[in-house]
Amino acid sequence: MSLAAFVTVVPGRAFGQPPADAGSTDRLATAVANAARTAISAENSATLIFANRPILEFRATVLSRSPETRATAVADWLQRLVEKSPGARVTAHPYDQAIVLAVGGQPAFAIYEADVDPLQGEQLRAKADDAVSRLQVALDETVELRTPSRLVKAAGLALGLTVVYVGVLSLVIWTDRRAASRLAVSAERRLLRLPGGDTLMRVADAGRNIHRFFALVTFLVGAVLTYAWLTSVLTRFPYTRPWGESLRGALVSLGAAAAEKVSAALPNLFIVLLIALVARFVVKLATLFFAGIEEGRFSPGWMHPDTAAPTRRIVIALLWAGALVTMYPYLPGSQSEAFKGVSVFVGLVISLGSTGVMNQILSGLMVTYSRALKVGDFVKVANIEGTVTELGTLATRVTTPRNEEITIPNSLVLSDATTNFSRNGDQGVFTSTGVTIGYDTPWRQVHALQLAASRTDGIRTEPKPTVMQVALEDFYVNYRLFVVLEQPQRRLRILAALHANIQDAFNEFGVQIMSPHYESDPSGQKLVSPDRWYSEPAAVEGGGATSRRPSIVQSP
Repeated sequence: MSLAAFVTVVPGRAFGQPPADAGSTDRLATAVANAARTAISAENSATLIFANRPILEFRATVLSRSPETRATAVADWLQRLVEKSPGARVTAHPYDQAIVLAVGGQPAFAIYEADVDPLQGEQLRAKADDAVSRLQVALDETVELRTPSRLVKAAGLALGLTVVYVGVLSLVIWTDRRAASRLAVSAERRLLRLPGGDTLMRVADAGRNIHRFFALVTFLVGAVLTYAWLTSVLTRFPYTRPWGESLRGALVSLGAAAAEKVSAALPNLFIVLLIALVARFVVKLATLFFAGIEEGRFSPGWMHPDTAAPTRRIVIALLWAGALVTMYPYLPGSQSEAFKGVSVFVGLVISLGSTGVMNQILSGLMVTYSRALKVGDFVKVANIEGTVTELGTLATRVTTPRNEEITIPNSLVLSDATTNFSRNGDQGVFTSTGVTIGYDTPWRQVHALQLAASRTDGIRTEPKPTVMQVALEDFYVNYRLFVVLEQPQRRLRILAALHANIQDAFNEFGVQIMSPHYESDPSGQKLVSPDRWYSEPAAVEGGGATSRRPSIVQSP
């Protein structure tokens, strides 16, 4: 291999030993000078990696050989040099516009001025010295990797470190559990001794917070132990030693940067923590207060128990919103442009996408505070009958008698008329059904036929069922039976049974129901003779004879 080939890629066989005479030195200097004149900066650089370690970065194309070609060829040549001369030392020999690195006196590769990046402040001599130190470490580790006794020793050390790591980590976990349990019990006992200890313990939640604190400390200690163990084990072996050193350097630099930032932000973080603790304490108090109203333990005149739960959610949301606004100036990075940009973006997204949501939320608040309905009420909303199962922030859920769950938007609940069959259940909510009977049937007999209601389960006896003549139509009288249901949510089933009993009762006493309409009247006048005024099951008014003239019946 020629001198020119050596100075661009790898040395030739003529350089098996350092130049012994002036002629060899002159030839090497000439080859280096000729190669240096052809060295030009390349667009892409290539890093020389040997024994898993970066040695230096080639940036120049020499004699049409790119940096990638130079790095690959030099790595192969170094491998052969190590096999030939294990334990050799690396030296640097300066030439005009280049420095040649030799291994055991045998030239390995050259570094040119074109390999130096002045924009990064590099200098040829400094770059060469750094490459010498890196290459010497890589060569020593290559020899170590080929020495079985040293690998066995490294494996033993790694195993010992692993045993110590597992033991220390187990001790940390055991200590965390014991200390957290004892401190939690002690803290709860001390709180219980104070006035209002039960309330303070529920608000402070000392036991759980202590367990959380110790769990966090254990996690951090475990993470540090794991990082240290992994770094130590990796540095035991030559091939993985660069990774361990990188982890160690990253940990040191990260720890230094974090310590600097934390120390600068510590006062503000303390203020943020204090605001969060105060907000959490107030939220706990508000939760207990509204829970007492909801459960009926105390009753302020300005709030109904039905509105306690939604009011609690609103108050808690406002408290946390106020706490967040107060924290904002003290949050690390809150004054940065990135933080401000994210805040503006989030606010814009919320403002553009919350129009319909806010409409439903406000409608839900109006439905809740108007107390038009509550969970468990049997209602009719938007022509839908069912039992209210949930009053949500955005929608109301209703389960129909057919066991269908229907979700009704709160805006629709607010805009449509709502019929609540359960609200006045104690006094009685009347449900009606009707029949049309011809004028030739005594109205008292029809009134008496309200006995169909007494035959129907689920109809209350008080208030009593009532029959009313709501209209005098062309061919018949329109009668309506008003009853009070014991369970409004069973309205459809009870009415179905009532209709069946009405048909049976009218058939039993020979009264013709005129619905649907008939087309022609029978012969003779459609009159009711006095002797039929009290046809069964009607009773004679005042216990007199059937020929008694009836009195005027007042509307109930």
